[in-house]
Amino acid sequence: MEPVRTAEAAQKTLVIKVTAGANEPERCSQAFTVAAVAVASGVRVSLWLTGEAAWFALPGRAAEFELPHAAPLPDLIESIRAAGEITLCTQCAARRDITQADVLEGVRIAGSQVFVSEIMADGVQALVY
Repeated sequence: MEPVRTAEAAQKTLVIKVTAGANEPERCSQAFTVAAVAVASGVRVSLWLTGEAAWFALPGRAAEFELPHAAPLPDLIESIRAAGEITLCTQCAARRDITQADVLEGVRIAGSQVFVSEIMADGVQALVY
């Protein structure tokens, strides 16, 4: 299915918080897939990595993820990084001893106040997986 590009879509922002990692592969894959399709459709995307999804902020971790009949997670992450924004939760990073120096290029570490600010803005739709 080809993504639909509309002027209305380009004016909206989709904030996606993914809390599942390899522990819940289908839910995890759905979040990354929706984010990548939205980016390809011209929607502004902010993807938040929380809980077990925090590990995917690290180089090489996405390549370890496998789910039959799903797009490769590294490819999804690359498309999101190219045209969207990826944020790693501050507390989730701290609990896993992940620092800014450890994460993929372009991934920021930010906390709940930034998340709340993003989801409360006009023209924003938030999803949590």
